[in-house]
Amino acid sequence: MSEIPLKPLGKEDIRKLESALLAMSLFSQETLEALRNPHERLTWVDSLYTAAAAFARDKAGMPISQIADEIGVTEATIRKHLRGGETKAGQLVLKAYERLSKEGFKIELPSELAGGAIPTEDVSKLREKIERVKKLLNDALRELSS
Repeated sequence: MSEIPLKPLGKEDIRKLESALLAMSLFSQETLEALRNPHERLTWVDSLYTAAAAFARDKAGMPISQIADEIGVTEATIRKHLRGGETKAGQLVLKAYERLSKEGFKIELPSELAGGAIPTEDVSKLREKIERVKKLLNDALRELSS
């Protein structure tokens, strides 16, 4: 798998970092717990994408006004996601970035899911989905690298 840049230099690098942050945040135990609340499900993925996209562009040195224009949200929203994780999505993306910088790109099924809290058949389906997402991300990163 190609390297995920922690300090992106161009659009391809931004997309790589953005994708890794989104995937790592989405499959974190905190996110999966938050998604159990049906009232939060509708907004979480969008918030995580916005935070990951903003974070990757910020790491590339883009000004907040340009980030807001590219993502299609207000500058205030961007600031909230970037300001030390003022939003929950921003906090999760920041944690994902810290994990990425220490451990590299890793998505692991939370131990709670693997421990039998969910029927084995559902865990198997989730694992298959995670593997498909990993493969798609790896394929996308390889394609962007070439």
